[in-house]
Amino acid sequence: MHDHPEGHEGGARLEAEGEVATARIALAGGDLEHAARHLEDALARDPALPETHEAMAEFAARVGGAEAALTYFAPEERAFIGTVAARGHLCAVAGHWDEAVGLLAQCAGHEPQRPWLEVAWLRRPDIAELVAPDTVARAAARVAPQLPDPVEEERRGPLLPLLDLVRASAARHPDHTMLLWCGSTLARRMGGSEEAVGWARRSYELEPSHPAAVMLGYALRSAGRPEEALEVWQVEVARDPCDLDLYVDVAELLGSLGRPAEGVAWAERALAADPSHPKAGPAAHALRHAVQPDLRHLVALADHLRAEPGHGYAADLLGRLSQGTPWLNWIPGGNEAVVSLLHQALGQSVPADAGLTLTVSALEPPSALLALRAAYPNAVTEIQSVPEPDLRTAPRPVEVALWAYEGTTARPAVRPPSPEAAEAVRRLAWHGWPHLVAAYDDAVALSGLDAEDLLGVLVHPPAPREDELGRALAAQAPDLWIRCVQVWACLGLAHHRSDEPWAVSRRRALLVDVLDNAEDWVCEAAALAIVATAWTDPAVRKDAAELVGRRLLDALEARRTRVVTLTWSLCHLALATPELIPQVAALATDVLRTIDAEDVGGAAETGEAAGRE
Repeated sequence: MHDHPEGHEGGARLEAEGEVATARIALAGGDLEHAARHLEDALARDPALPETHEAMAEFAARVGGAEAALTYFAPEERAFIGTVAARGHLCAVAGHWDEAVGLLAQCAGHEPQRPWLEVAWLRRPDIAELVAPDTVARAAARVAPQLPDPVEEERRGPLLPLLDLVRASAARHPDHTMLLWCGSTLARRMGGSEEAVGWARRSYELEPSHPAAVMLGYALRSAGRPEEALEVWQVEVARDPCDLDLYVDVAELLGSLGRPAEGVAWAERALAADPSHPKAGPAAHALRHAVQPDLRHLVALADHLRAEPGHGYAADLLGRLSQGTPWLNWIPGGNEAVVSLLHQALGQSVPADAGLTLTVSALEPPSALLALRAAYPNAVTEIQSVPEPDLRTAPRPVEVALWAYEGTTARPAVRPPSPEAAEAVRRLAWHGWPHLVAAYDDAVALSGLDAEDLLGVLVHPPAPREDELGRALAAQAPDLWIRCVQVWACLGLAHHRSDEPWAVSRRRALLVDVLDNAEDWVCEAAALAIVATAWTDPAVRKDAAELVGRRLLDALEARRTRVVTLTWSLCHLALATPELIPQVAALATDVLRTIDAEDVGGAAETGEAAGRE
């Protein structure tokens, strides 16, 4: 089924009114085919517009009744949703109630958020007498799987007519087992957990079918009775061991009950029966991670997703397990002293044109000072010291230095990006993603940009987007916006000439160059891009572990004699790197434990600074 692109509510209604007006003109002129097409379009634009239904009645009267009108809305192999809805309404007028309900259920299943079911004839007090219980069951079964579990309360309105029909039909046919378990599915997703339990249990008691057992378990789980659900499902698997999806359901439920090791065994049973099962492998990886949290289980999920990109379940699990972890799911902000003072000034609503003077105990990464100048162009920073090892010096020779220093003042050493490249990164940049594979995949949109432009974006970041979230970042966290831009620019570099073998590729050379630049946020951005590449390409993993691990060791060596504000972030980046050398992983873990114990800045070490106007 296909539909019109959905516009905003007011615009859709205006468009539907226009279609109705055009349909009436065509009808008055005797052009019945065109009138029918415009009525279809009106329904597709706004299913609940009263004028459309009035015009449908006028059309039916003009052609000799609803039966005759149906010939103008014939079903097609690839049906247009407006045609399906129009035919459904005419079937109701003609008394073909089962077909009418089935057709509107098709529409509601395709677009459950729209008011396809909000029609007067579905509210008839005798509707349950007119529609066969089999039809009601199939309608519920068509719509329910397309819904979130549960549907948010404020979004349930368009679907209530169907739930009410199920209730009326179940009251009239209390022994219709399929209606009861299909209705249970819909009631559960619509927030009626106890009603769902009651219907599914009665269906199971009347006829202990496999679908009834499965739906009873779902209803019990949704009602907060997981142990009962587990018992029902385990009994059913013993009775009918063929449904491998149910093995995965049992595995997941055991995991939620704090018994992940038992869950792994169930997932492995499903895998043994069908190694290609789309859910068993991902479930096993997720449950193994619950038994023993380890990055390799998440990378195994990423590998599954790479091999089977259509398996949305694996993507969901990877997103869920990445949630809240720095760099796996979100970009952490800067923790420099300059950034802390920047946030204080913004929090106190200091005007952007204020003449701030900041005294910083030690030189900090240039991007932190760039973030300060983005918010306060007139700010003056006084640097009291440049401790050794000098952060202005790159740990290794680089082909392109991104910053040039005049004393303690850093200036961009590469040209600004083209306006087109800056806008492309600006459009894409944001501070989070479902998981690293998604971030890497999204960045392919930047693959066609010139590498010099992407390097330029790192030190000449575009302004935040002119939308609500962009304005919020500009006002509250300009440092985070700059970090976002730098990360996405480096993710773009990760796609540069992607046909070249990684080891000898230009993209590797560019990212390693940025990683090994003088100490700055751009080093973190490059590390993230290398890590993301390793998540998507096993051939990159050993090299990525060596590169990111080496940059972390550089920071830890410098940290012996001075503050390195990148330490916390680089530790997390290292721990996000597949196949990291165990000794480096242990070192990163110990350093993070020390930083957390010191409770410096809540998450990371910072320097000292003072500010005044």
